[in-house]
Amino acid sequence: MNNLSDTPVPDPGSNAEKKESKQSSALKKTSRYRSRSLSASSTDSFSSASYTGSSDDGDDVPPREKVQKNSKGSSDFCVRNINQNAFGRREIEIAEQEMPGIMALRKRAADDKPLKDVKIVGCTHINAQTAVLIETLIDLGASVRWAACNIYSTQNEVAAALAEANIPIFAWRGETEEDFWWCIDRCVNAENWQPNMILDDGGDATHLMLKKYPTMFKLVKGIVEESVTGVHRLYQLSKAGKLTVPAMNVNDSVTKTKFDNLYSCKESILDSLKRSTDVMFGGKQVVVCGYGDVGKGCAQALKGQGCIVYITEIDPICALQASMDGFRVVKLNEVIRNVDIVVTATGNKNVVVREHMDKMKSGCIVCNMGHSNTEIDVNSLRTPDLTWEKVRSQVDHIIWPEGKYIILLAEGRLVNLSCSSIPSFAVSITSATQALALIELFNAPPGRYKSDVYLLPKKMDEYVASLHLPTFDAHLTELTDEQAKYMGLNKAGPFKPNYYRY
Repeated sequence: MNNLSDTPVPDPGSNAEKKESKQSSALKKTSRYRSRSLSASSTDSFSSASYTGSSDDGDDVPPREKVQKNSKGSSDFCVRNINQNAFGRREIEIAEQEMPGIMALRKRAADDKPLKDVKIVGCTHINAQTAVLIETLIDLGASVRWAACNIYSTQNEVAAALAEANIPIFAWRGETEEDFWWCIDRCVNAENWQPNMILDDGGDATHLMLKKYPTMFKLVKGIVEESVTGVHRLYQLSKAGKLTVPAMNVNDSVTKTKFDNLYSCKESILDSLKRSTDVMFGGKQVVVCGYGDVGKGCAQALKGQGCIVYITEIDPICALQASMDGFRVVKLNEVIRNVDIVVTATGNKNVVVREHMDKMKSGCIVCNMGHSNTEIDVNSLRTPDLTWEKVRSQVDHIIWPEGKYIILLAEGRLVNLSCSSIPSFAVSITSATQALALIELFNAPPGRYKSDVYLLPKKMDEYVASLHLPTFDAHLTELTDEQAKYMGLNKAGPFKPNYYRY
């Protein structure tokens, strides 16, 4: 769950208004900062457009109060502006060119319709890449209703394009807490339509259906979950005996962890920081909290740009990996006063708390690359003694009474999907994995999957990888009969045991 119920988003300027007289002396010290921020805010619309297309933050009418219909007369959707659909369609077409795997799967399986009679509630990021997955699922026979798993990552023009295509989509950039849960509820509780599969990213749709519609939840045939946060909650439900349907853990499939988590984050962390802050990386001191696949990608990318990178870890194996890769493993308090950038990538909560932020140097950049919005204790910054000032889309300066400020990106939510774009090719790998997981769970014979959490079969991981090899003109070597017998393998795979770590 996104924990949005615990994360109010007040007006960034309200604290300043309430405590104007108390903080006047402190704010005078930030006159240079203010002139810089005002200059930056004047380019807000351009900056936002660079990574959200025509996402319109200037439309003051809440989408839920609008009466909108697409060209076919349907109003079964709620987006920022349906008139942005043409621009969104071009975004989707561009993404398709960089998503060879999911497009190949669409072409190969379209005639068989392996998802016929499947009714999917989807709760993921809404962007051009996700749209390619959604339309692939429909081409494979599914009926879908879709909401966003993150209030800041939706591309409004892409949501409009999906709505224009008669896909029930309920998402827009900048949803409130109430909007967020309303959108998911509109997907789950629809007239003459009952879901039998869930495709989740963070566990929000699963959580809402389990809590609010328990009878409907028991009729679901399966759940496909792609985030570490959502998977963790599924295992908790299973352990407590509350998981009444089978679930597929896509997050820990090889094709997700090694390609989306590692390679995608390796590129998008640099894009996020550069687009949102214009930071020069060379010589900067950076601490990356967590050295899983996401942390590894971030650390390697930042090191490659000339940053001095520190790692924090709780796991001795990951800590040893970081040390062998040339990074110094530290406790956060040991370096927090000196670092220029803090990146969280743990999936945990309260990794960076107010005590840490009080010690940070002025101008320190703080961001989160994990799925959840709990890693940075943003609520601890919403106090009368601190002033929030928005300088551009998804960039806030938090000012201390003495004039120090830190730069908080996306209010602690997923920075690469909030402040930049992500590589479509990496998403193609994950999307193909998700589609195959849905096909497997829905079409599996009775009894194959019980009410538990499962990993994607190794054969499917290998199939997803094979779909993407033609892009690189890669040619696999084939085992001879003698070699296959010697290794005890089928010539067609799988080639590694389930416990193998790539």
